[in-house]
This record gives sequence, structure tokens and C-alpha cells, in this order.
Amino acid sequence: MNVGQNADQLSAAGVVVVDKPAGMTSHDVVARLRRIFGTRKVGHAGTLDPMATGVLVAGIERGTKLLAHLVADDKVYTATFRLGAATSTDDAEGDVLSQADASHITDADIMAQVRALTGEIMQVPAKVSAIKIGGKRAHELVREGKHVEIPPRPVTVFSFNVLDIRREGPCVDVDARVHCSSGTYIRSLARDMGDALGVGGHLTALRRETSGPFTLAHARTLDELEERVTLSLTLDEALTTAWPVLAVTADEYAALAMGKWLEPRGLKGVHAAVGPDGRAVALVKEKGTRLSTVFVARPSTL
Repeated sequence: MNVGQNADQLSAAGVVVVDKPAGMTSHDVVARLRRIFGTRKVGHAGTLDPMATGVLVAGIERGTKLLAHLVADDKVYTATFRLGAATSTDDAEGDVLSQADASHITDADIMAQVRALTGEIMQVPAKVSAIKIGGKRAHELVREGKHVEIPPRPVTVFSFNVLDIRREGPCVDVDARVHCSSGTYIRSLARDMGDALGVGGHLTALRRETSGPFTLAHARTLDELEERVTLSLTLDEALTTAWPVLAVTADEYAALAMGKWLEPRGLKGVHAAVGPDGRAVALVKEKGTRLSTVFVARPSTL
């Protein structure tokens, strides 16, 4: 690759925040973005189920290298839980396993379960999740007709706010906004609420409003991207939006571009190292007596 191609690769690199439509898998979105941006170097952070809509963060060109560092961010969702029926997938796309009259469930009953599901909790992901069991994803094992037991794992629900409670015959629909840690399954919250109330529950709607620092304000639909092919954030903007900034000198910039380490300076967590010209060179983190690179955005080889 020559110098001009290297420069093009960096200028085209960054993040696209897609407002994913219902009915598409995250993989479908990546395939569409590859056509739109004319490159194979596209990836996404934080899978959304086909029925879900909202923020899906994708990396373009060298922006794909950022994705592994973004997946651990917390998320905010709006969702609708239906009490009165349990399904095989814990959402509306699965087969109905049981039904019960939920009309006797009071608002106070629901709020008690909301409190029980807020904070640090142990959660069992849905059997059709992408969790790996013995090297295979749980949903693949389910499709093969195998029995799947997924162990509970710790997640954090920072806030769980009920927006509306609607009663439709024997069912009760609960609209909520949930701020949670990465790895939290919203449909598992619906299932667990329904189980605790003895009537079954599943998810009927889900929209991701934020993924870490990226929000619906950054997002565009695929049709909008077809009409105007632009990044949501350049590589520099993505780094400085997602991480606190550490100003470095020109000499320090050059050292980091070569993957060298700097003297520690009492930093906590990952920072985006930005040179005097405003360009981000790397993500850095202190490890013992060194300030080391976690990811080099602009390696000296480029």
C-alpha cells in the first residue's frame, strides 16, 4: 500500500452510528454498509436483535479496530414488556409457551419487581442468545434441538423507569426505559418480571437510545446514508468522544505512533492521546510504571 492509499485509509476511517430498522440483523446492516461505503472493512459493536431498533455503532476502515474497546460500554433502552404470556425466545418472535390472565396485577406489583430488578443482579441470558456454551453459541444449540442451561451472571441495571402501564384484556404492557451495563438482556428482564408475578412475560418492543457516548442524535438511517455517504464521526472525533483526552507533545505523539511507551502521569482508565495539531494518535492506559498504547490510531507505518 502506498502513501496515498494509507492517507485515504485514514481519512475514510471512523464510526457510523446507524438507526437500525426492525427486521434486520446486525450482520445485515454491516453488509449494507459495505455496499454503501465500498469497503469490506466494516464491523459493528454491540449486536441488536432483528426486532430491535436504534443505535448500532459500526466501524469503517481503521475504525473497526476501535470496536473491541467500545463493546463494554453501558446502554440505554426503551422497551415494552408484555405480562401474561411467556415465549420460547423471551420476545415476540418466539413461540408462546404459556398464557395467563394478568389483569389482577397491580401497578404496585409491577413497581415492586422493577425495584427487585434494579441494581447489581444475577441474570440468566435468553436461551437464544449469543452466549457461548461449550464453544458454541446458545442459539445454535437451541436450533439443533439441544437442551441449553446458561449459568446466571452479574449485570447492573443502573436505572429502571416505568413510562406507562397499559392494560389490554388479560395482558398488561409495561413501557420502560432501562440504563444498564453491557451484557444485560432486556428480554430477560421481561421474562423474570413475568415469572416473579406468576403470569409469564416477554419483550414486544426494544429500541436502543444510547451505546456508551453514542446516541440517536448521532444516528442516521440506512436510507439517509445511501443518499449521503458520510461518517457519523471521524477517527479523531470517535476517539475524543468516547474517551477523555490526554494532550501530548509532538515528540510524544511520534513515540506513541511507533507503539512506544511514555512515563506515567497518574491517569485512571483509557485516554485518547491527542497531539498539538488536534489529531488523535492512540488510546493509552497506565500499566505499572508505563503509559502504554492500547490501540494506535495512526501508526507510524501509515
